[in-house]
Amino acid sequence: MSSVLRVEGLRTAIGDVEIVRGVGFAVAAGETLAVVGESGSGKSMTALSIAGLLPRGGRVVGGEVLLEGRDVLALPEARRRAVRGAEIGMIYQDPMTSLNPLTRVGAQVAEGLTAHGWTKVRARSRTLEVLAEVGLPSPAAIARLYPHQLSGGMRQRVLIAAAIAPRPKVLIADEPTTALDVTIQQQILDVVARLRDEYGLAVVWITHDLGVVARIADEVLVMYAGRAVERASVRPLFAAPAHPYTAGLLRSIPTPATVHRGALPQIGGIPAAPSGLPAGCPFAPRCPQRIGRCEHEEPPLTDRSPGHAACWVSPEHWAGEAR
Repeated sequence: MSSVLRVEGLRTAIGDVEIVRGVGFAVAAGETLAVVGESGSGKSMTALSIAGLLPRGGRVVGGEVLLEGRDVLALPEARRRAVRGAEIGMIYQDPMTSLNPLTRVGAQVAEGLTAHGWTKVRARSRTLEVLAEVGLPSPAAIARLYPHQLSGGMRQRVLIAAAIAPRPKVLIADEPTTALDVTIQQQILDVVARLRDEYGLAVVWITHDLGVVARIADEVLVMYAGRAVERASVRPLFAAPAHPYTAGLLRSIPTPATVHRGALPQIGGIPAAPSGLPAGCPFAPRCPQRIGRCEHEEPPLTDRSPGHAACWVSPEHWAGEAR
């Protein structure tokens, strides 16, 4: 299956510090790639780099973002603005800060359409249509409300509606369910999965929640210290992780066997700071599997069938969980 979105060797810096270091992946129509990792791993910066929404001082310094074969990064800024929103949609984490509190939600959805050349009449019609598609009752009534008059889950549905209204090819979701309770979270996951299938969207889902990954993803990209340390299909990755960091993340998920109120396993130490990465593998100071080579040489992402991992020690040679 051909890829709608292909990212190759993406490198992003803020000032003189690289935050994203050579990340690559591909997503086909109707597929979901989950990008996971701790806070500061570079996953959100990867998403913002693809969408062209980097914060002040941020810039892409290398790599390609290929949308159906076109390098979006090589386009003139005016053309990139046209691609952003119309062909690459974005759902943000906090709908209360992403929506304008002084503007009715219907006008906010329609505004994105008119910015991409839709007439006001078509934009109003499409707004009501897409509010219904995301499961909001009485779309005409909802469109007249302000964000503060909606619940958190309803506001998130409005953001999804705004993102898919222009019928994009790629949908990037940056931790859109983090602030929602479990029931509403599942409803939002169901909405995105249904729209992905109906529209044939290529979805990039940014999250730190591996429970969400298990429910929605086809492929998983695990990031640490700004780079990919493992990439695999979701089932093989959960069954047999090929990187110690991934294994540590999976051990921290509560299971039916977890002792009630007992302490969950943790990954020791603290994440590596982008401005002070060690000479070798950034995960080495926290890794129970490290060997001498890890201290001075960073491993590349290599084939570890059925996926890829950046580790000098293969899982069959891991020495248990303790140092």
